[in-house]
Amino acid sequence: MGASPAVAGVDPMRPSPAQAQLKKVKKQKVLLMGKSGSGKSSMRSIIFSNYLARDTRRLGATIDIDLSHVKFLGNLTLNLWDCGGQEAFMENYLSQQRAHVFSNVGVLIYVFDIESRDIERDLATYVNIISALIQYSREAKVFVLIHKMDLIQPMTREDVFEHRAALVRRKTSEALAIMHKQRPELGAGGQQQQQQQQQEQQQQQQQQQTSPSPSASTQLEPPISLQLFATSIWDQSLYKAWASIIHDLVPNLAVIETQLASLGLAIDADEILLFERTSFLVVSRWTSAEGERNPYGDRFERMSNILKSWKHTCSKYTGTPRNAEQFSDFEYKMGATFSMFATKFTTNTYILVCMPPGEARFNSAKLNVAAARPWFRFLDGPVVAPQQVATTTTGAPAPVGGVPSSYGAEAAVGAQES
Repeated sequence: MGASPAVAGVDPMRPSPAQAQLKKVKKQKVLLMGKSGSGKSSMRSIIFSNYLARDTRRLGATIDIDLSHVKFLGNLTLNLWDCGGQEAFMENYLSQQRAHVFSNVGVLIYVFDIESRDIERDLATYVNIISALIQYSREAKVFVLIHKMDLIQPMTREDVFEHRAALVRRKTSEALAIMHKQRPELGAGGQQQQQQQQQEQQQQQQQQQTSPSPSASTQLEPPISLQLFATSIWDQSLYKAWASIIHDLVPNLAVIETQLASLGLAIDADEILLFERTSFLVVSRWTSAEGERNPYGDRFERMSNILKSWKHTCSKYTGTPRNAEQFSDFEYKMGATFSMFATKFTTNTYILVCMPPGEARFNSAKLNVAAARPWFRFLDGPVVAPQQVATTTTGAPAPVGGVPSSYGAEAAVGAQES
């Protein structure tokens, strides 16, 4: 194991060309909607305010819109609109506040209560929400959470979810078909627009006489990005859903993934997970060919849940606030099976590394992860574009991710010692 690598001409404080893309703070408007009592505020409090599941019982109903600004990774700000689900509020969102609520939306998260007794009414409200969203924010992504799945018997849980998901998909397709016929751009109406609509209908009728009618799926314009998840505040499913939501919002995700891949190969890791510091949502991950053989597909959200629980336990026994940093380093060695460590990485992230057993390999990996920190500092906030391209001693540009190639040499030293 050697000292941290020093590469002449590569300044870790100066971003690489790829990192220089992260100049501006990205803001995303996120709508959190659903009927009253569906669990919207509870999941938001667990993910972003470090509530325990049992503590959410004292939360009251959301009145109108609860707006919060969540800073994520330093260069992403989530403008989270937690919208009250009472009928009076819903009607107001869809009428007087329609343009205000549904304009410039990046993501809609709609929550269904699996135990609701009025499914048809819930779906009708959902269709109205989707119609308003398409009218004002065509490019928005939609995530539907079928919530409180812990109340369903485990043996029938998957079937119940698939049945409800099929209903949601069908209603979404119907809403898109209606919007396609009405043309969202017709907006406020008017005689000229009505005449244009009539002309389009006549043209469509003429086309139908000469060619077969297209299927409903081909008529949907624009195609909506829809993902569905079964969730509960009592297990790791909540982290899976929200990690997927956040994953699509992280700016320049390809740069982060390239960084992790370079680091993972250099230290001979099986798997690397990058967590956001407060929520412990998985921002990005890298898995080797050996790591892909792991049969547990839910291991990522399980680790989020485990580390978040560990953080709460530390807070309980140390008397520190839940939002404080409860630990900086966590190690676990399972004999001849595997080794793992989670450590504070940058100001806004933790990193978890899983690797084959071996004390020398383990210590070498920890040193190399510590040495790689400067090349990940762009995760802590916007960076200034460099005046010159950072180069290595050979004059070649630094790697896209900014991690110098000498990490591979140092990791090889650690591997030889093992």
